[in-house]
Amino acid sequence: MGKLHDRTAIVTGGAHGLGRQFAAALSREGATVAILDVADSDAAAADISSKEGNDCFGLTVDVSNEASVKSAIAAILGRTGRIDILINNAAVFSTLPPVGFADIEVALWDRVMAVNLRGPFLMVKHAAPAMIARKQGKIVNIASGTAYKGMPLMLHYVTSKGGVVAFTRALSRELGAHNICVNTLAPGLTLSDSIMANLEHIAFARDRVVASRAIQRDGHPEDLLGALIFLASSDSDFVTGQTIAVDGGSINT
Repeated sequence: MGKLHDRTAIVTGGAHGLGRQFAAALSREGATVAILDVADSDAAAADISSKEGNDCFGLTVDVSNEASVKSAIAAILGRTGRIDILINNAAVFSTLPPVGFADIEVALWDRVMAVNLRGPFLMVKHAAPAMIARKQGKIVNIASGTAYKGMPLMLHYVTSKGGVVAFTRALSRELGAHNICVNTLAPGLTLSDSIMANLEHIAFARDRVVASRAIQRDGHPEDLLGALIFLASSDSDFVTGQTIAVDGGSINT
């Protein structure tokens, strides 16, 4: 029996990249997993269910849209009756080309903030009441080591992930009274399928990121899964408001 048996988990942005790896890992530990994504959520869920043998279902959701989020939460509660784990993973990143701050269009800035910051806020706003009712829950917000060390030519993304860290710290103070843990998982550059599909990111950052690490190798999705399950399970019941960086020692939190 896995560490997450009988629990319901939500993974936003779970159809591709790290999110899909996160959803599969939660399923392997026994959770019922809802994959929320703007596309391909049903196909990803069916694939994970067939491989892991646990219930995994998909919902087409735009996390930046409150009506979409509210409808998804209602559907999840109608199907499972509970929400135990929320992984706020959906983000705009891999499709962003490196660009100087003065050349970032306002519409793009607003879109990055809408998905990367408004998205976690809306998910918590509508999912946390179900956790509060049960007096338990785990919220894991996915940030980035770039929020600590900065990264040139990605001001919109880095700013949004700095906001995620602050969001975690403040929210943990509000939800602690309800026995809900809120933490941040901060990956370094990780060679997910989404990143590998954008060679511009690899060419721009890979060599210098690896050189900055104490463990000087590429990061892979499986490197993140132990920390994810720790933060989602009862193993971390007295851990909240923290950032766990999984980046081979590139930053120190």
